[in-house]
Amino acid sequence: MGIIKNREQLIQNGETKLDRRARELALKSLEAAIKTVDPKLIIKSKVLLEGSSLRVGGYIFDLKKFENIYVVGGGKASGSMAEALEALLGKKITDGFINVPRGSKHQTSIIRLNEASHPVPDESGVEGAKRMLEMAEKAGENDLLICLISGGGSSLMPLPRDGITIADKKKITEDLLKCGATINEINTVRKHISGFKGGWLAKKAYPATVLNLILSDVLGDPLDFIASGPTVPDSTTFSNAVKVLKKYDLWDKAPKSIKKVLLNGEKGLISETPKANDETFKKVFNIVIGNNRTASTATCETLKAEGLNAVFLTSLLEGEAKHVGTVLASLAREIVASGNPVQKPAGIVVGGETTVTVTGKGKGGRNQEIALAAALKISGLEGVVIASLSTDGVDGPTDAAGALADGKTIAKAEAAGLKAEEFLADNNSYSFFSKLGDLIFTGPTGTNVNDVSIIIVL
Repeated sequence: MGIIKNREQLIQNGETKLDRRARELALKSLEAAIKTVDPKLIIKSKVLLEGSSLRVGGYIFDLKKFENIYVVGGGKASGSMAEALEALLGKKITDGFINVPRGSKHQTSIIRLNEASHPVPDESGVEGAKRMLEMAEKAGENDLLICLISGGGSSLMPLPRDGITIADKKKITEDLLKCGATINEINTVRKHISGFKGGWLAKKAYPATVLNLILSDVLGDPLDFIASGPTVPDSTTFSNAVKVLKKYDLWDKAPKSIKKVLLNGEKGLISETPKANDETFKKVFNIVIGNNRTASTATCETLKAEGLNAVFLTSLLEGEAKHVGTVLASLAREIVASGNPVQKPAGIVVGGETTVTVTGKGKGGRNQEIALAAALKISGLEGVVIASLSTDGVDGPTDAAGALADGKTIAKAEAAGLKAEEFLADNNSYSFFSKLGDLIFTGPTGTNVNDVSIIIVL
């Protein structure tokens, strides 16, 4: 079985030979995206050990100069990264502790793996973050702390500061996830209610050397927003965090403990997150070893190898998911009508991460909502497919990675008594595609570099 578990069913759901071929191409290219950002393959190709020299990102670390090597971190890909790093360094690692998503099946013998909750934090995550800070504080001037950071790390490494409870942190996280805030805005708040993120991990580790290996899930790879930047100088302030909550009308209903911390921070009564001029960061090396561009490029190359005129437009896609779906459909229709911006057979690849402002009561995710909005605009076209998935295999609060639509989707829905517009208005894309058998299922992939969307026009 391939990465997409229901691949054959999705292909056979196409009503014509051309539709089935378009579906096959879309799914094959999406599988290539996920394979390319497999953390084990990335570690193996980007982190090299030659004798006692560890080479990564243009830097060379002589491991003989370090008395101890500690490994900490968290994120959806952290379990796979830990397995790969332990296979590479073996007994050179003194100790390690990683927070991984609950249900992870990774196995290590030296690095301890601690299961915690995502996307809403839990007590297990808090305990794990405390253990990592203890390890960082134990590290001395002649020690190396290797941090394995990937998307999801903000939720998986929670450590509420100054009287904030985990329940309060859960509430503000849930509200931010539902309001349509960007990941950068969400992480601006998270950093300022945390004693771990926003550079605090690096601060605790000083004067040890810190090597941070990052699998990025944030558009443009701003280091201080990936997993809320535990080893990176913070570019945001308490005031920025307050502005985010007020922008989305969350300030008045935010827990009192969170408002107290943010206001005290604005007044200078508690310490601001570490900034770029802090001496801590002179011994910190932050290296992005994989990102959305890595995945999207592989997707495009796969389509080119299949004979399509393929174009990779961007890895920085953002915006409201339903609006993005309409834009992708408009591109498909333009290709059909004029051969612009690329002649048939065509493939368009876009990567990034959209948002969904939840106003309905349905179930769905941003990728499913993209596909549903697109379906309404490509109705009646043959050999046209728009598919979108989350590279971590979990699209929103669902068990699907994403969804696929073609020119027959709306007609099939109407025949089944389903009104697509109503499902879209209710944020109920999961139920819509579930009834049609066009949800994409991968299960958790062990990686996370945002989303990839595909347009196929044959």
